[in-house]
Parts: sequence; structure tokens; C-alpha cells
Amino acid sequence: EVIVVGGGPAGAATAWALASGGRDVLVLDRATFPRTKACAEYISPEACRVFSTMGVMDAIIGAGAVRLTGMRVRSPDGTELVGEFGAARGLVGTHVDGIALRRERLDPLLLDAARAVGAAVRESTHVVDLLRGASQRVEGVVLANGTTLRARLVVGADGLRSVVARRLALGVHGRWPRRVALVSHYEGVAGMGLHGEMHVERDGYVGFACVDSGLVNVSLVVPARDAHLAASDPAAFVAQWLDRKRQLASRFRGARRCSPVRATGPFAWSTRRAWAPGAALVGDAADFFDPFTGEGIYAAVRGAE
Repeated sequence: EVIVVGGGPAGAATAWALASGGRDVLVLDRATFPRTKACAEYISPEACRVFSTMGVMDAIIGAGAVRLTGMRVRSPDGTELVGEFGAARGLVGTHVDGIALRRERLDPLLLDAARAVGAAVRESTHVVDLLRGASQRVEGVVLANGTTLRARLVVGADGLRSVVARRLALGVHGRWPRRVALVSHYEGVAGMGLHGEMHVERDGYVGFACVDSGLVNVSLVVPARDAHLAASDPAAFVAQWLDRKRQLASRFRGARRCSPVRATGPFAWSTRRAWAPGAALVGDAADFFDPFTGEGIYAAVRGAE
């Protein structure tokens, strides 16, 4: 009945919701899981609520997710704003705080939850086009090997460069926010606690959050006009950017980068609407959140709801 293109949080949560309601659902993703993803890997309290509904919070915690009790935001002049989540205000429950977990651990758990309620999942399956009927209504998908698969509904959950959105001509590349992100993991970053951190500077901003295995996710976001400076050696670009910030350089003096620097963006993507006859969009395919909000994963799974 339904083909979901994309097996990330938006696609897996959509498949879970539809299969839980008795629908016949097939998820297609060009990747083989587990796979890495350029992402801040922050999961807000509201995203935790959705994962609780899906019954995967125990598995996520068991995979090593790190609890985050709030967020700390530092402005260019050094002023800090600290916001505490629910536990610090005396709330009790499974989704009163945030968490962080690498996507290579999170995404397979969400796909397993979809499988557990009856959704089928095909990895290493590349969708390249949509199948149209006489009235141009979407009736299925076309795979890279030429195979066609029919469905009553196709859901595009295939991210920032969604094939589904592009084939439907729904996407718009705007002028804001023209930014790119450079994401990696470090160990040995000094001064990390139970808060996520955002450090805003005149030439970009960087977010830190402890994730599983004792690592720190470091996500640097800079204007797209600076992307060419990072193109030849993104790791050196990130290291030099951090070293130029006095309050950050000292914290990274004894740190070691543990994963390649991965880039994503530019982020100036939105859609005129999130549907067409026979198709719908969720997650980044429907609209891309400025990563400063930290709500990309929540927007994905809330869209699925």
C-alpha cells in the first residue's frame, strides 16, 4: 500500500506508524545500515516522547545514549544562556530530558521497530524516479536497476536532496539559511558536562554534545560562501576554526578527532507544499530546519506522527 523512500528517522517512524495501523508498508533506502550520517545527533525531549511511543527508548538507552539535562548557548560577546530540561524542574518520566546517540546506532534501532510491527525494509535499494499514471498521479517508484514498484502512496523521507521532492518539482532552493555543516567526533574535549552547548561566533557557530562511547559530537556550521575554504581539507578547516576561538582552543588542546569530517548542506531548502497526488513528504525532504534549533530529528519523527 505504501512505499517509504528513506530509512532514516523520518522514514522509519513513518513506516512504524503506518504499519502499526495495519498498513502494508515497504521502506527503501540506498544505504546499507548501520551507516554514518552528518548530523548533530541531538535528540530533544519531544523526540524522546515519540520514541517512547514507538517502544524503542529502552533500546536507545541500551545502545549507550548519553543523557542531556539542558542546553548552554554562548553569544559572541561571551554572554551565556542556560536552559534546563524537565528533570531539573522536578518533572519525572522517560522524556523529560534530551539524549544524544550516534546515527549509526540510532537508525538501525528505528528500522527494527518498524520491522517489528510488520514493515518490510530493503536496504541498498536506490530509487531514481517516480512512476506516474495517466493523470500524473504518483503510482510507485522506479529503481536504479529499472525495476518498478507500485503503491497507493509514496512517502518521500529521503532527506535534503530528496529524489521524491525533486521529481515532483516541489522543492525550492532559497537564499536562507545559506550554510553548510562540518561534523565529526572527538575524544578528550575538556569541560564537557550534561548540557549540550552552542557557541555562536561572528563567522559561524559550533555545537557540542556528548554521545555514546565517550565521544563528543562537534558540529560546525559556517556560511556557504566559506565552503570552498574547507573543500580541500575539511579537518584542517575545523581545527583552525576552533583554534582561533580562545575559549574553545584550550578545550581542544588535548582532544583527538576520532572520525572523518563529513559535510552537509547548503541548507536553503524548502518545499512549496509537502504533498502531491499519490505522494507526501516528511522530514528534511519536506523542509530543512536550521541546525541551530537542534530539532531536526524531532521534526522528522513528529512529521511521521
